[in-house]
Amino acid sequence: MSPILAGVLQLTALVAALALAYRPLGDHMAATYSSRKHLRVEKVIYRCIGADPDAQMRWPAYLRGVLAFSVAGVLFLYLLQRLQGGLPLSLGFASISPDQAFNTAASFVANTNWQSYSGEQAMGHVVQTAGLAVQNFVSAATGMAVAIALVRGFSRTRTGDLGNFWADLVRGTVRVLIPIAVLGALVLVACGAIQNFSGIHEVGQFLGGAQQTNGGAVASQEVVKLLGTNGGGYFNANSAHPFENPNGFTNLFEVFLILVIPFALTRTFGRLVGNVRQGYAILATMGIIWLGFTALMMWTEFAHGGPALQAAGAAMEGKENRFGIGGSSIFSVATTLTSTGAVDSFHDSFTAFGGGIQLLGMMLGEIAPGGVGSGLYGMLVMAVIAVFIAGLMVGRTPEYLGKKISTREIKLAACYILVTPTLVLGFTAVSMVLPDALGSMLNTKALGAGSHGFSEVLYAFTSGANNNGSAFGGLNANTPWYNTTIGLAMLLGRFLPMVFVLALAGSLAEQQPVPETAGTLRTEKPLFAGLLVGTILIITGLTYFPALALGPIAEGLS
Repeated sequence: MSPILAGVLQLTALVAALALAYRPLGDHMAATYSSRKHLRVEKVIYRCIGADPDAQMRWPAYLRGVLAFSVAGVLFLYLLQRLQGGLPLSLGFASISPDQAFNTAASFVANTNWQSYSGEQAMGHVVQTAGLAVQNFVSAATGMAVAIALVRGFSRTRTGDLGNFWADLVRGTVRVLIPIAVLGALVLVACGAIQNFSGIHEVGQFLGGAQQTNGGAVASQEVVKLLGTNGGGYFNANSAHPFENPNGFTNLFEVFLILVIPFALTRTFGRLVGNVRQGYAILATMGIIWLGFTALMMWTEFAHGGPALQAAGAAMEGKENRFGIGGSSIFSVATTLTSTGAVDSFHDSFTAFGGGIQLLGMMLGEIAPGGVGSGLYGMLVMAVIAVFIAGLMVGRTPEYLGKKISTREIKLAACYILVTPTLVLGFTAVSMVLPDALGSMLNTKALGAGSHGFSEVLYAFTSGANNNGSAFGGLNANTPWYNTTIGLAMLLGRFLPMVFVLALAGSLAEQQPVPETAGTLRTEKPLFAGLLVGTILIITGLTYFPALALGPIAEGLS
């Protein structure tokens, strides 16, 4: 079987699996967030945290819950890392330095999972399980809660109530993430992933000699890092490590885990607003972009342009033989079009245009299908912008799902889409004029101090501000400058957009629904899906094209 055919068959199997899971999972999440009943374990949790799950919250109260919970998470994870040297099961690892502990705490609470360290050489079992794995669950549940709050803003009228953050957080964790994570971990263990608390031991190598390795609760953390579109990895090689991703089947299964909830949330959206066709329109938009990027990435990597790659016969540098070009390309697009950041190949070694596709996927706002929760609310904000543009073209007051899109809503949507470009381009520009920051480009001299070094810095801040977490490998990010600035980019890029999303949700929930007329834009039709795709690509292109032209485009044309 040719590698191209193998890649196409993998993509076909993935689409089929996502289609089978779409309706039952989407309906389950709709029932979860609309249920009036509380499970017994949920009642225990509410009593422990002192929350009233039936109390309705307006958007300022909902936002305070999100921020308070996240601040507590950052502080707890920071202290856990700083105290690691005295904790049991630390494997002899020292406590983490202050700047790196801040960076890691911000990273995992912000659902980014950017890592400026090697997991198997820095973090003990307690930090990995009680700290990082827990945040993989609750940071994902927080994003889902914010998305559901925005959906309620469209579905509710003249109340301003968006539900209860604590109830949404607990339900998303207990009823959605944990059950799927348990089943997924069993699949990974059955296929060869490890799950233990062993210490450091020596293993023999095939060609002689020995190396040290350590075990860990890898399968359970691997499944939730993908299911919650978190990223990161127990080992420095991430999902290219055989303990995390043993074979071609698990590689495709892990891509499925990355995509299944973000795509299924469009069904949840349709059910909660009372019109499943609206969900299909959002699904079609996400699917068109995802399939287009995947096809473009596979074509770019299989074309393996350049004399060195042509002599080798393929762009296999930095890719696992277990997965090949097709599997690596599918995984790469899935992880950069969502906020996952896990990698099964070395992104820095992709072709120049392949690296540009990865960058562009993150720059879209990771909305196709995007992160768990964040992809849906990001796409809905873009839908508001698209409706506004359509209204300008026909001279009507824009409406979406029966709600008027007035000056207030457009200002909030505009602020949302301006946050991440400001962080990405601002921090990148400053880094390019600071000698210490420039010195972190490890391969700049070898590449002629040109476009690839710039792409490495641009990728780092794009990944951080968009809460992705993947990286180009030629940049030493474990410095006080990058640990601090990327940490700030992750926190601001995660929580500032949430402020505008919840304010938008509150504004919509206060409105009286507008009756549909003959002039109302039919947002469930293919025409609107096409308009939405065009809006996303045009806004992203106008924002980032100059930076891309200095980086991957210049490198690819050189």
